[in-house]
Amino acid sequence: MRQSKSIIRQSHFLGTKIRNLRKRNHLTMEDLSTRCIRVDPENSPSVSYLSMIERGKRVPSADMLEVIATVFQKESSWFLDNEPEPQAITPDKGRKGGISGMVLEPSFLFSNDILQIAIPEMLNQTGVTGRQFAHLLIRAHQENNQNHFPDLERAAEEVGLKQLPLSVEQMMDMALKHGLVLKWVKETPKAVIDEFGVNGKELLTSFFEPPSTVYLNEMLKQHSTRLKYDLAVYIGHCVLHNKEGLKSSLSVGSHRVFDEEVHHTDSALNAQDILHAWRDFESSFFAGALLCPKVPFRQLLDRYGYEVEAHRLAGVSPSVAMRRMTVVSPYPHWHYFDAYAPGKLKAVYRGNGIPLPWGNMKQVSDPCQHWAVFRRLTEPKEGSSAQISILNVGSEPRIYCCESINMTDPAGNNRVLCAGVDLNPAIEAQGKDAVALARDLQKACVKNGGESSISKSIKRELISVAKILNINWIERGVESDAKVICSRGAVCPRKPTCYK
Repeated sequence: MRQSKSIIRQSHFLGTKIRNLRKRNHLTMEDLSTRCIRVDPENSPSVSYLSMIERGKRVPSADMLEVIATVFQKESSWFLDNEPEPQAITPDKGRKGGISGMVLEPSFLFSNDILQIAIPEMLNQTGVTGRQFAHLLIRAHQENNQNHFPDLERAAEEVGLKQLPLSVEQMMDMALKHGLVLKWVKETPKAVIDEFGVNGKELLTSFFEPPSTVYLNEMLKQHSTRLKYDLAVYIGHCVLHNKEGLKSSLSVGSHRVFDEEVHHTDSALNAQDILHAWRDFESSFFAGALLCPKVPFRQLLDRYGYEVEAHRLAGVSPSVAMRRMTVVSPYPHWHYFDAYAPGKLKAVYRGNGIPLPWGNMKQVSDPCQHWAVFRRLTEPKEGSSAQISILNVGSEPRIYCCESINMTDPAGNNRVLCAGVDLNPAIEAQGKDAVALARDLQKACVKNGGESSISKSIKRELISVAKILNINWIERGVESDAKVICSRGAVCPRKPTCYK
């Protein structure tokens, strides 16, 4: 087999292009190898050799590359570095949730050894702590799995026996049954200043003292849903981790990036930080699954059209109910924000890949105030409200609908909870052109200064989707003006722009 030096020098993206083409055509490596054999048995790669090519461990000969190119009806030169097609080397995640993946090519620069050196340096230069990075990893894992963790669901169901709702007395009995000793203490909210100099209030709701004592703030007697959540988290640590790595405290209203104590404030990637952060996430997820078991809670939401008010019947806070919506709904394309004034995203989930208005670990002075979640921070109102929004994601407009509600946490801070869905996949499922519909709605909004009433034809399509998804607030959103929003104030799509 002849080997071309030019192929070796231009093969940095070759394996990735072959792998992505193969996956986009729904072929296994065995399928591709078999098809190559049909073209030219002598110069066809075996399955093992093809695997090494895709991983960048081997470079095919010119003859072998020609065979592979023939299978995919491409020119051999297309597979080399000088063909600038970003989509050819970008991983196709399908609709698995979260934001789009980035290209980790050339692969030799993204080996484990190089990343282990580069990531701590990157964290040091950006000011991201190792613990913050651990939470970003977990959130990416959560979004990639679209919030589905069956083992945690099963563990919670075995403890709670799928009961909905659970009373405070039942939760206390469960805690005692798992060896926890409960004691009451007095603790009042205290004034805090976050890393951006913003004033707020923080309330320590509970804390754990080894080996088994949980101290509960007496203020929780007036906030039963928060009391049940704290107990559920501690029960989760008992069931999942045998009390190892247990959070020392739970609090509300903190303007720190995470509720958990930051044990390491530098950029060192501490393995214990990642382990503790993962255990904290598991216990928090367990708490939601215990308080809102999947099947009963889905049935409740189905009966009430996914209205936020269903949280009262479930005996949980709106926060727990809205987060669980993203898990139990058969429609996977959800996002969820928990925001504190003046504009801090404290909790984020984006299984539908919606771009963040800004990172949840920083604050900027120019957020797009047409996002419902931020507008309601500056203009609080009673009850919930729905909004249809058009947002460019990449080069295509997408239609979102969200439901937002103002809350006051036990510490007295104003916060806004927002749950939303990406409607493009639902529109496409009905055989309609979602992008064309979104462009029409976007043009109408831009022509009218950034927001517009929805035309009868588009309204009809969206109401149809709302009824199929059984989400009442989509129908309410359709009755109000649709708004063009942007992921950052600096790229406002409105004409005239909102910013000078």
